Amino acid sequence: MPPPRLNLAFFGSSLISAYWNGAATYYRGLLQALNDLGHAIVFYEPDAYDRRANRDIPDPEYARSVIYAADEKSVLQAVEAARHADVIVKASGVGVFDDLLAQAVLDLKKPHNLVVYWDVDAPATLDRLGSVPDDPLRPLLPDYDLVLTYGGGEPVVKAYEALGARKCRPIYNGLDPRTHHPVPPEPRFEGLLGFIGNRMPDREARVCEFFFKPASALSRHRFLLGGSGWGENVPALPNVVYLGHVFTCDHNAFNCSPRAVLNISRESMARYGFSPATRVFEAAGAGACLITDAWEGIEQFLEPGEECLVAESGEAVVDILSDLRPEMAREIGQRARQRVLAEHTYRQRAAATEALLLEALNAGAQ
Repeated sequence: MPPPRLNLAFFGSSLISAYWNGAATYYRGLLQALNDLGHAIVFYEPDAYDRRANRDIPDPEYARSVIYAADEKSVLQAVEAARHADVIVKASGVGVFDDLLAQAVLDLKKPHNLVVYWDVDAPATLDRLGSVPDDPLRPLLPDYDLVLTYGGGEPVVKAYEALGARKCRPIYNGLDPRTHHPVPPEPRFEGLLGFIGNRMPDREARVCEFFFKPASALSRHRFLLGGSGWGENVPALPNVVYLGHVFTCDHNAFNCSPRAVLNISRESMARYGFSPATRVFEAAGAGACLITDAWEGIEQFLEPGEECLVAESGEAVVDILSDLRPEMAREIGQRARQRVLAEHTYRQRAAATEALLLEALNAGAQ
């Protein structure tokens, strides 16, 4: 017998735009896969941060997109509209009225529904909760039926449960092979190394170490930097091409054109480990040769030396690139693609999510 069809109401930063919104492809891949399993989804997002003007997909077929005004009245009206959902999700980092949303969704709690806190940046949230004892989220955590996280592994699970969460489980990023796959290279993205990442305070020093230092050392080669926020006060290196925001429709070409692509974790994610960014799976799905900074748990997703290359420092990136021949890069990328297709698709992530939700709903009904 197939599992019951669930109605999910999801409050997140944005489904329609990846502009200043690194969680967009995570939302899209996972929610589309949940819809493929038969579940109905309404995604509520605020009209904020110019995302509506920088949308990169039309309204999707797999979820009804509801955009509400960024004011308190509209937030509460959106929450009220979700009252009859089986599962109500408040994601972290919505960007406006997060504290209000965190409390308001709990007011919808009934005996036969679930209210879930879904953290798409658990290391940063846990750092904040640890340093701000009166953070409004802290006393609310025990009231959520379930905490799901974008990653973080056992360290994040233990930290959340120590804060009073009833149950915490990671739902990792993954690959949607319908949207991320090999394509022909494009000259505008050709180079030795490419990196896409928005400029964030707890990533900037690591970008200087793992991207700008190698670019300076290998000045005869072309390096590509995509992402928002890199327009001012950046190193004036003539071999670095600043691309600005790279729309998701261009991610496949970006991943398939340079010899290698780079993953640079934010400081908190590297410290907790077990937090692969969406770019890891998108690059692997496109068959790119991935160079990643070092973090605990990488082998759970890709095998270092075989399916990706791991660098402990900027000097290590220079050494890797100096020895990386095109045929070697292609072989690593092909092995990475095979691994993520076998073990790390959003279809698999959605099946795990469905099992967790149904288990929690059944437990609440008893």
